[in-house]
Amino acid sequence: MAGTVINAAAGPFDEAYTRGITEELPEPTRRSRALPPAPFALHGAVITPDGAWSSGYVTVSGGLVDRVSKQKPTDVEVLETDGVILPGLLDLHGHPEFNVFAAWEPPKLYDNRYAWRRSKPYQELVRDPQNTLLTRVPPKTQTRYAEVRALVGGVTGIQGASGASSASSEPLVRNIDQWAFGAHRARSMIDLPSGSFGLPSFEAVMKRIAAGDVNAFYLHLSEGRRGDAVSAREFQHFLDLGGATPATNIIHGTALTADDLHTVAGLGCRLVWSPQSNLRLYGETTLAGEALAAGMPVALGADWLPSGSTSLLGEMKVARRELARQGHPVAAADLVAMVTSVAARLAGLDEHLGSLAEGRPADLVVLERHHSDPYENVCLADPSWVDLVCIGGDVTYARADWFAALSGAATGPTIEDLTAWGKPMRLDTGYQGGADVPSLTAVRTALTAAYPAVGPIFA
Repeated sequence: MAGTVINAAAGPFDEAYTRGITEELPEPTRRSRALPPAPFALHGAVITPDGAWSSGYVTVSGGLVDRVSKQKPTDVEVLETDGVILPGLLDLHGHPEFNVFAAWEPPKLYDNRYAWRRSKPYQELVRDPQNTLLTRVPPKTQTRYAEVRALVGGVTGIQGASGASSASSEPLVRNIDQWAFGAHRARSMIDLPSGSFGLPSFEAVMKRIAAGDVNAFYLHLSEGRRGDAVSAREFQHFLDLGGATPATNIIHGTALTADDLHTVAGLGCRLVWSPQSNLRLYGETTLAGEALAAGMPVALGADWLPSGSTSLLGEMKVARRELARQGHPVAAADLVAMVTSVAARLAGLDEHLGSLAEGRPADLVVLERHHSDPYENVCLADPSWVDLVCIGGDVTYARADWFAALSGAATGPTIEDLTAWGKPMRLDTGYQGGADVPSLTAVRTALTAAYPAVGPIFA
């Protein structure tokens, strides 16, 4: 395909994104998570790898899940949550730097992503403000704001952050396609190569996959309406390049037919689905029901705020309705798996994330309980239900009273009291020391000084 089509909206952000993630990145400087002063246990309904318990205990010690039991522990303090305890949610498709903007209202439906990327409304409402911010604030400023937005919705791992944003500092929320657990085993690309443009990076990724060094490759593919000629040619180009591998996570694939999905399923590909953004831009979304029927593992991503959901919890609801409309209703437990255990498998991090199991990093969420079925409770939840988020055992976001009880810290340059949807909450954007770690107030101040119309987090 012509380069003017494939890279119709390429700009500084797109190029930095591709360079930073297709290349091998140096490991960023790490700082220790601010672990609570003593082990603790959480009591509530628990979603375990083997099913949901109406009552259980999750003990956290040294940053890890120490025990998951139906018996009350007697050697640690127990916090009665009256909620649902589950693994931290994993958002497998996003463009976090763009999540500082408010939602964009597309003025019409488009045939494919190249069409709206060329449009004047997109340039004025999304691209131009982004270019302004690129010149006025450091990239990690936007990423940190987006990480807080993800965190307050129960997300502990995101895909898609610019390599420039976290190459030199520890992310607040795990950037799962960059350095994670001592390795950089994932790569991401927005566009397929066109001619020689992008081909060396693509070929380098394919070599790393063949060598077993890369186990997750995120690629935007055939993002458009079914029947769109550009998207159909892109799919054939993808096959011709040998991009369909057992490590390939196809993002979107909205234009793929049922036969196309069965083809890539047979080659071992996986699907990352963002129905809300698809429906708003194209008036239709991926045949995810066909993908599931073909045996493709499917995970979800909220995409970005200009056209996607405001949270991964919101995206789950869209996915559920759309699967039912497609004649493939999904069980609540399977929908939860799309943002936990299945998502971890697609990310190549299922040895670390996606389930509450002994010895795993204590990445977990506690939601208010409003339904007797724990899985259904998660499917019905919105960010206002989030009571606590731990990442690696660090109490990062929680009800203010729980934060004080568990973390032993009430004040500090990165600890802030917030009102989240009418609920007193406490946020810690720092770790163990480090004056270079910005607070949410500092990040918000920098962003709004450069671009006053920054989209709110608690809205």
